[in-house]
Amino acid sequence: MKSKFWKLMLSLVLVSLLITACGGQATEAPAPAEPAAPAEPAEPAEEPAPEPTEAPMAEPIKIGASMPLTGGFAIPGQKHTDGYQLCVDLINERGGLLDRPVELIVSDNQSDVDTILAQTERMINVDKVDLMFGTFSSRLTFPQTSITEQAQIVNPIPSGASLRIYARGYKYIFYFQQLAAEYVGRSPINLVNDLVAADDKPASVAVVYADDFFAGSIALGLLGGEVDTGEEVIQLPSLLEDAGMEVVYEEMWPEEGFSDWITLANSMKASGAEFVVGLTASADEAVLLTRAMQTAAYNPKGVYLSQGTQNEYYEGVGEAANGVMIHAAWHPAVQWEGLLAGEVYTNQDFQADFEAAFGRPADEDEAIPFALCQGMEQAVRATGTTDNTAIRDWFAARTAGDPVKTIIGDRYWDDMGLPIDANFVMTQWQDGKLEFVYPVGEFPGTVDLIWPKPEWPAE
Repeated sequence: MKSKFWKLMLSLVLVSLLITACGGQATEAPAPAEPAAPAEPAEPAEEPAPEPTEAPMAEPIKIGASMPLTGGFAIPGQKHTDGYQLCVDLINERGGLLDRPVELIVSDNQSDVDTILAQTERMINVDKVDLMFGTFSSRLTFPQTSITEQAQIVNPIPSGASLRIYARGYKYIFYFQQLAAEYVGRSPINLVNDLVAADDKPASVAVVYADDFFAGSIALGLLGGEVDTGEEVIQLPSLLEDAGMEVVYEEMWPEEGFSDWITLANSMKASGAEFVVGLTASADEAVLLTRAMQTAAYNPKGVYLSQGTQNEYYEGVGEAANGVMIHAAWHPAVQWEGLLAGEVYTNQDFQADFEAAFGRPADEDEAIPFALCQGMEQAVRATGTTDNTAIRDWFAARTAGDPVKTIIGDRYWDDMGLPIDANFVMTQWQDGKLEFVYPVGEFPGTVDLIWPKPEWPAE
């Protein structure tokens, strides 16, 4: 028994030694930790500052403009758009209008009547524009104004001069240039009567013109005839006949595709006309007509064109422009004062702002729409609303003592929407500059008229 007991004890000792040899170690119980000092109360965490929230943007005042950016009227159409856009940008820089930004929505009508009709309908009924700016050309303006009149939307017109537009009794149209096209001929005739010596005045005249609303309307006023508005027939006397000038040649060329300019110039030359009235629908046509007269060596005493104040005209004909006269709604030398954002804004301000924005000098195709935008801004500011009937009533109430003030002169209108007491200035190209020659004495900056026109330079 004892032997078995000691054998058992020996086995237990050997197991214990074996465990120790294999690295098993006894671990002491950790000493009790010293009691921690009472924690100081934590400062309450600062709540993060709320994110700054922007005031909600006011809904913009939307202005629709269907413009000919391509097609036959593309050059003046783009320039008109630039004039509109500059005005809108300046309004927004000055805080907007009625505490709202102004947004100009422009669509390209491609110089096409059907397209402008569709776009105008869409702007009114789908885009829900607040206001409209007028388009370029009588051909596009005449049908468009029927839509805006029916919708009782004010249609301020920059360049739609035909009397037929205004003789329909519409109440929501206002023309921002000076005279209806049928009366434009007064300006060159008055210049000749006032500035040319009696023994040097032309006794005969050739009148050539495009088959175009605008050009044809000026020709009608010069030649005399009837304006049928659909509601009444207006009889117009001949401005040329009244001035003692005999029409010895008259020709109208087709609206599109005309190319026989040399034959036209030779026919005028054969007539012996001492004065040429060339009524074109675009500056491009004015270039072609001028070049043709130069090629034909036809040198009348005077040449008056309905287009040609644009820089593109001079670039197209160069020194052949010397002595050519054009009526103008605007000239850089005239010191007209308008208003913008309730402050005086002059013709000279406009020229500086335009050149800064576009990197080129302005011409009248940009100044006229800018002036129109000035007028609409004044109407909205005065009425405190974009309600078109309120704006219409405000325009109709303007007077000589309280006109719309623009960079192309003061405006107030008759019952047809035509300006009262507004006349074109007459300009003449002289040695590469478009000079302001008439009227004399109303504004500083006129220069002497060159008469007779110098002969064309050799080609």
